[in-house]
Amino acid sequence: MSSAGIAALTRAHSEPGFPQPCMSLDESILIYLSVSGSTTPMSVLGSDSIESVKLRIQTYKGFVAKKQKLVCGGRELARSNSILREYGVTDGNILHLVLRLSDLQEINVRTTCGKEFTFHVERGKDVGYVKQKIANKSKEFVDLERQEVVCDGKLLEDQRLIDDLCKHNDAVLHLLVRKSAKVRAKPVEKNFELSVVASQLDDGKNYEVGGDNVKRQYDAGQHDFKRCYEVVPSKPPDRGFLLEPVIVNRKIELPSQIWDMVADTSNGLASGSYPIRSMEGTGGAYFMPESSGQKYVSVFKPIDEEPMAQNNPRGLPLSLDGEGLKKGTRVGEGALREVAAYLLDHPMGGHRMLFGNAKGFAGVPPTFIVKCFHKVFNHPGDATVKVGSLQKFMENSGSCEDMGPAAFPTEEVHKISVLDIRLANADRHAGNILLGKEGEDGRTVLIPIDHGYCLPETVSTFT
Repeated sequence: MSSAGIAALTRAHSEPGFPQPCMSLDESILIYLSVSGSTTPMSVLGSDSIESVKLRIQTYKGFVAKKQKLVCGGRELARSNSILREYGVTDGNILHLVLRLSDLQEINVRTTCGKEFTFHVERGKDVGYVKQKIANKSKEFVDLERQEVVCDGKLLEDQRLIDDLCKHNDAVLHLLVRKSAKVRAKPVEKNFELSVVASQLDDGKNYEVGGDNVKRQYDAGQHDFKRCYEVVPSKPPDRGFLLEPVIVNRKIELPSQIWDMVADTSNGLASGSYPIRSMEGTGGAYFMPESSGQKYVSVFKPIDEEPMAQNNPRGLPLSLDGEGLKKGTRVGEGALREVAAYLLDHPMGGHRMLFGNAKGFAGVPPTFIVKCFHKVFNHPGDATVKVGSLQKFMENSGSCEDMGPAAFPTEEVHKISVLDIRLANADRHAGNILLGKEGEDGRTVLIPIDHGYCLPETVSTFT
């Protein structure tokens, strides 16, 4: 906390005195209260307590008693229950009032529709708290997930503290509210073509995502569908985002689960939902919301943000020889190993079918290599399209770190043990096993994630 400075004082005063209580002239003493360079006469009793003097100052000056510090002759009158006489305060003395700066910050919020709000918010509060204050002010802003707060042109995360953002009382925050995406469908012979029209916040223009970019084709005869993507150049797109699968052999058809995940993630970006960087882990991992912004559909891990990679957001040092954090792994190959774990974890009945939701033996979530661009990714230099793994987000009740082993079905533990033996997984711990529910009976299942250190080139002693 900062304190107001104490200026040099004289016996002359520049403000009218305090209202004087009825008291005997023999008992009263006249002191001078000094604050911010001005002095004010004040009649008190020698038997008045320090606390009662502060309360009088609060009543007539508005300074909260808890924020006051009284100093006389270079000595603080610190004991609230002590009386003035005990500190030697006599007629004609000057009491210096030192005020701690308030913990409250005045914030002005302006919306794109012209509304303005002013709040007094504690500096220790975060942006998420400001969003709640805005929602309480107007019914049209009650959906916190659609609120986006911008300061100096930068989108603010909910966890940012007010004290970090507002150094002056003239700080202004701008409020943007995402609009729902519109889905348009038109028949094309026996197929349907879906277009997603989303309003972008950067310039207010509308961009159409769909048509040649994203198509859902429905075969009326076979009742099967797949999504097709055109090739987009690997440069920042004009519409502010990009997402496409990396396909090396176009003769191989991908499972519908992969197409669904990519399409749902793309629709989320088109609707204006922003990727959210995970606060956990040693590399960059982004939760990708769906179009409504109410839940996540996938997790994107860029290759250049892996541990010890060039654009790692955690500040880890660069690898000098290319080796990763785990012996036998290489920086920049984590995404490939994530996909390999998914491919090798095939269902008990054999290879995956093109359609259906059959999961692998151990339950590794669907994972694929994609190209993705968004401005919120970690771009120390010019923003570029990133390549990384996109993994389906699995609804869960937390990780195994949050529960004891008694909650884990033996069969589920055995499945993950078999998977790790097959993959020579060098990084299995309770934090990368999620707990989920499955079936009508809600039985507990274990979901293995984070396989960036499996299939090492060399194997050292395991413990």
